[in-house]
Amino acid sequence: MKKLRYYSYNLAVNAIPNHWYRTWMRRQLLPIYQQHQSDIDQRVSYYNRMAAPFCLSEQYCDHQTGRVRQDHGSVYFFDILRVMRWFPNGLFLHYLGGDVTQPPFTPAFVKSRPIHGDNQNAVLLKLNAVRHFQFINDPVPFGQKRDSAVWRGRCFNDKRRQLLQRFYTHPTIDVGDSRPVDDTDQAYRKAPLTPQAQLQYKFILSVEGKDVATNLKWIMSSNSLCLSPPMEYETWFMEGQLIPGVHYAEVNADFSNLEAVIDYYLTHPHEAQAIINNAHQWVNQFRDRQKEAVISYLVAEKYFRLSQQL
Repeated sequence: MKKLRYYSYNLAVNAIPNHWYRTWMRRQLLPIYQQHQSDIDQRVSYYNRMAAPFCLSEQYCDHQTGRVRQDHGSVYFFDILRVMRWFPNGLFLHYLGGDVTQPPFTPAFVKSRPIHGDNQNAVLLKLNAVRHFQFINDPVPFGQKRDSAVWRGRCFNDKRRQLLQRFYTHPTIDVGDSRPVDDTDQAYRKAPLTPQAQLQYKFILSVEGKDVATNLKWIMSSNSLCLSPPMEYETWFMEGQLIPGVHYAEVNADFSNLEAVIDYYLTHPHEAQAIINNAHQWVNQFRDRQKEAVISYLVAEKYFRLSQQL
């Protein structure tokens, strides 16, 4: 249903003529920017960290506004198109679809980037939002949930494999590999659990996959406490700005202290609730669709301005 709503919305928006679309943005931009100027400026600077003018190499000028190609899947296409339609036709841009784990050689729009190191060429936009920006209304308070932890996901990297090796048979930590049964490695196989089923647990683990962990956003919008090892990648959600012990509870990279962290928050539920409240506040900043649109516009405008096209 969420995919159906997503495609229906985008098809409707794309039916609006470009000049009307741009007129709407100009009317929205100034009052929203004036209302949230400090926050918007900080987020634009975070997503687009470039500071000096640059020239786009012809080798990487693979798209133009008005002629964005659908070469990274329809979800990425609709998300990038929604931003690029605010600009005049003919501006060159470079963008990479999928899971980006290394900064691009030329400044490019991406969904994800490494948190650490020189990542200024990776300009974040809210791409593949239908998958990554799904929040949950959780009716069950933390205190009424099960005193245990849960994780389900596809086990294709060492991080997730370490978690399963340590806790697959644990009596109160329910973790399992949810890949299809016809996959070759079935050592840690368990049946998938819906997010709604996982919400019955006080603790939900978020473990990065190819880049970020997809479940991080909905966990932080729930009344369960998010447990995560140190994060290496970030998206529009600004994972690199999340603070352990404030927005989520951090565990060791090898999960060696997972039981100790769970025991601590079971005996300090008020601290767990404070982290959950902070996580909700973090999530709320991404719920304002108009503000998100203005930030997206300004991130792209900075890219075109520094590439000396505006």
